[in-house]
Amino acid sequence: MKNNPRLIIAATQSGSGKTTLTVGLLAALKNRGFNVQAYKVGPDYIDTGWHTLASGKISHNLDSWLVGDNLKKIFVDTADCADISIIEGVMGLYDGGRGGISSTAEISKLLDAPVVLIIDAKSMGTSAAAIALGFREFDKSVKLAGVILNRIGSDSHAKMIVDALYALGIRCFGTLRRDKEFTLPERHLGLVPTSENSAVDVLKKICAAVEEQVDIDGLIALARDIQPLEKQFGIRNLEFGIKIAVAKDEAFNFYYGASLNELERLGAEIVYFSPLEDEHLPKVDGLIIGGGFPEMFAARLERNKKIRDEIFHAAENGLPIFAECGGFMYLLKNLVDFDGNSFEMCGVLDGSATMTNRLQSVGYIEAEISQDCIIGKVGDKIHAHEFHFSTAETFNEKIFRCKRLRTGNEFFAGVVKKNVVASYLHIHFAGCPNVAENFIAACHAAHGRS
Repeated sequence: MKNNPRLIIAATQSGSGKTTLTVGLLAALKNRGFNVQAYKVGPDYIDTGWHTLASGKISHNLDSWLVGDNLKKIFVDTADCADISIIEGVMGLYDGGRGGISSTAEISKLLDAPVVLIIDAKSMGTSAAAIALGFREFDKSVKLAGVILNRIGSDSHAKMIVDALYALGIRCFGTLRRDKEFTLPERHLGLVPTSENSAVDVLKKICAAVEEQVDIDGLIALARDIQPLEKQFGIRNLEFGIKIAVAKDEAFNFYYGASLNELERLGAEIVYFSPLEDEHLPKVDGLIIGGGFPEMFAARLERNKKIRDEIFHAAENGLPIFAECGGFMYLLKNLVDFDGNSFEMCGVLDGSATMTNRLQSVGYIEAEISQDCIIGKVGDKIHAHEFHFSTAETFNEKIFRCKRLRTGNEFFAGVVKKNVVASYLHIHFAGCPNVAENFIAACHAAHGRS
């Protein structure tokens, strides 16, 4: 049994300041000498990048739809050596997939973790206390331990709300003042990845404000006042026999750390490369191209014809390739950006992707494989997530029969060609161990051919 000190930073809704407060708290704890581990509830890739910048350690996603029963194991394994774990929630406290799946509230109960609720108090007075009361009473099995007030305008503004909270027996752990410099840069998929901006300067300012305006000692005590979690055991295979290349740079960086760890557990060695900078593929037995922002770097991706040609020929020669979202777009013949400019991509798959100004899909997906391929057999089901602003027209054979978890709507998605499987779906190998095992097996079969 491990104590695993932990707490969850939740909010009433998206845009309340969860990520800002979380990264400031992570940095402040690191400055105090804590070995701090960060997490993000839900499937978001970008927030975890900010966590990593602030904490100095890879942040992990906790998503009950994507990883199922492995969620607690992922948490305990990755929190094992940490002095304290900070978990950033998703959307509002009780928001998630259909039936509340993978909501912050669900994860808080699964991990028996106390919750601190952020309330954006701009243009609001005592009503903030009423909101806090409603969130506390809505589900009393959630351990809502207190609140942090964000975007406070003055001392009198803060006192008005804190007094009302005190009368209700609700603790306030801090009051953050309004400051435009705390705004983290955003684009169509959410925050801009830290690899693309001067994030360090923003982080320093947020950290200074959190250290001054938040009761960090109180939060530490809260995180420590919890019941221990039982260690989750699993079998680990460290006999590396194959190498898998993973595309990772500014254009492709949407990966779950624990997902890649699952491939390593199964005996794969991960080798990173950059489609933007590298002219040659590493000598490998398989290739993964994850999501990201290829549309923002389309001209540079087009200019690097050598790596595109190598990926094309590797696919033609039967190299197992698995691509998600941005990686799927990169494997197509063309990518059309937001301004209507068309750029040549790898040409592995027939068709093109076109960026739109409207969100095309977001939410959890259950996908059923429609034909045998490198990741599974006909009828195998996969838990996945979609979030994209583009459409793709393809002429290759479809590989997934999909159902949206929220609406029940069904559709066909993804393509298969030789040993290539690509789609808009994001998956987590730790939650789809059969997919990981099948891909590893395909890489073993291809060993020495690439």
